[in-house]
Amino acid sequence: MAELLIRSLDGTAALRRADRLLREVWGTRPGDDPPLALDLMCAFAHTGGYVGGAFLDGELAGVAAGFIAGDRSLHSHVAGVAAGARGRGVGRALKEHQRAWAADRGLSAVSWTFDPLVRRNAFFNLAGLGARVVAYLPDFYGPMHDGINDGGPSDRLFVTWPTWAPDPSPAPDGAERGVVVVDESGTVHEHDGADVLRCATPADVEALRTAAPREALRWRAAMEEGLGGALAQGYEVTGFTRGGWYLLAKGGGK
Repeated sequence: MAELLIRSLDGTAALRRADRLLREVWGTRPGDDPPLALDLMCAFAHTGGYVGGAFLDGELAGVAAGFIAGDRSLHSHVAGVAAGARGRGVGRALKEHQRAWAADRGLSAVSWTFDPLVRRNAFFNLAGLGARVVAYLPDFYGPMHDGINDGGPSDRLFVTWPTWAPDPSPAPDGAERGVVVVDESGTVHEHDGADVLRCATPADVEALRTAAPREALRWRAAMEEGLGGALAQGYEVTGFTRGGWYLLAKGGGK
């Protein structure tokens, strides 16, 4: 078993290595925007922000960085895990370290954004960690040319994870229920104000962006109209299934 260690990073050499790892994770090419500019990472580390590194047997395998927000929470701006370290608990360990770091400083929560089309991230954030969706943010960062994003609209879900949060409930087992607002083909449907909704995600939108970019853009538009529209109407995300469906209910199903 490899030894996993999470610690805060500081110093030029460590932060330059963190920058290189993030660029590797994103597949950043010459001319691409970096996931996080090195000067900002240095500023985060120097002024009381969060920069953490995950080490497997002494080798840097993951990085996360963020800043303290005005509501006294930690906003995690970027996090990445090396390809060879995925599936080994590194991402979760980094998130747990962030939450412990925030709690030690009296902060109320950790927040971050993620692409609602990326199924594995939605499952990890919502079902794995128990983060709560706060808002749908259309084209939040503008066009992004960074090796992962395709230069199209950068829609994001904004989530929070309280520092006192209990362990999440088990993910639904696939017995999804509710009126379909976006189906498995990426088609939007009317829901007529139903109490419970469900919204599909593509199996692998990152592959789709390469193989069928127009299809990926159609999914983006459907997600904004379907999921984003439902959240704007007062629905709340109550879960994410193993089969790739967002579950929503009015008022969180309360």
